Amino acid sequence: MVQSADTLPDLALSRTVLDRSGIERRDGGLVERLLADPATRVLELRGDRAPVEPQVRSQGQEEHEEHGDLRLRLRAPTAEDSGRLVLFAGRDGRGTAYLGVALPAEGLDRADRSRERPPDVEGWVTLRQAGAALGDRDAGLFTTVLSLANWHGTHTHCSRCGAPTATSQGGWLRVCPTDHSEHYPRTDPAVIMAVVDADERLLLGRGPQWPDNRFSVLAGFVEPGESLEAAVAREVEEEVGIDVTDVRYLGNQPWPFPSSVMIGFTARALGTSIELDPHELSEARWVTRDDYRTALRTGAIHRPFGLSIAKRIIEHWLGQTIESVMSESEG
Repeated sequence: MVQSADTLPDLALSRTVLDRSGIERRDGGLVERLLADPATRVLELRGDRAPVEPQVRSQGQEEHEEHGDLRLRLRAPTAEDSGRLVLFAGRDGRGTAYLGVALPAEGLDRADRSRERPPDVEGWVTLRQAGAALGDRDAGLFTTVLSLANWHGTHTHCSRCGAPTATSQGGWLRVCPTDHSEHYPRTDPAVIMAVVDADERLLLGRGPQWPDNRFSVLAGFVEPGESLEAAVAREVEEEVGIDVTDVRYLGNQPWPFPSSVMIGFTARALGTSIELDPHELSEARWVTRDDYRTALRTGAIHRPFGLSIAKRIIEHWLGQTIESVMSESEG
């Protein structure tokens, strides 16, 4: 893999600060002890939502404290937690343990369930809504707990014999009581790439299920037996019929929707003629930097999603942030 000289720093969701304490997970009584300790901090997850509140900053705020605009509303363990799916997320630098408990989404009011609910007030929000406004600890905690909860929700039975499995190692393992097989959480790697032609135009695509004017860079899952660079080349060729070269690494980001890691690249197109696969994309187009700025300002292209690595990849090509483009138009 060729690493770019200007990789993307400080990607959202990628700056974990908790020690995952992999060896400690092996202690069979860990979860019970942590649930009995009032100093343990618990993130309650309802469906895909967690409770947040505005971050209150004090003049003497210490370095170890969170610095986002929002923070997770954590609590001490309760007696009811012992009957729930409990997930050990690790410890911070002061030794405080963090658990996640996963519950169904029932009980949230309509405002809390809204995808459009702004993440600037207290309430239950998704990681997509709040992730960019959370500090490093809370973004990493939310990401880890959501990823594990998603996996447990779809892997309740043994893939070998079909028997119900039981959780172990603080939620990082499921064990089949019938054939004693062990099942670990999965992460699906996906590549996401800025394909640029000889004139520095960027290739954008719109998925079949996306609304009009929603465009992004191309992406796709890595297949078994495939390198990351090969996945970049294959996905671009399959989706738009273009060969690429000079694949360079930019950065990566956990993406628990439901269980991926997005690995960003740039690639140089060897041609510009688009042969669209309609099963993969509804539209694809080349844009210059001026084209893109104009399309953003007029609404011909929607702003890229703020939490995702796609936004940062586009900004890397564009040479400025999306917010600065929009502020120029307002000025």
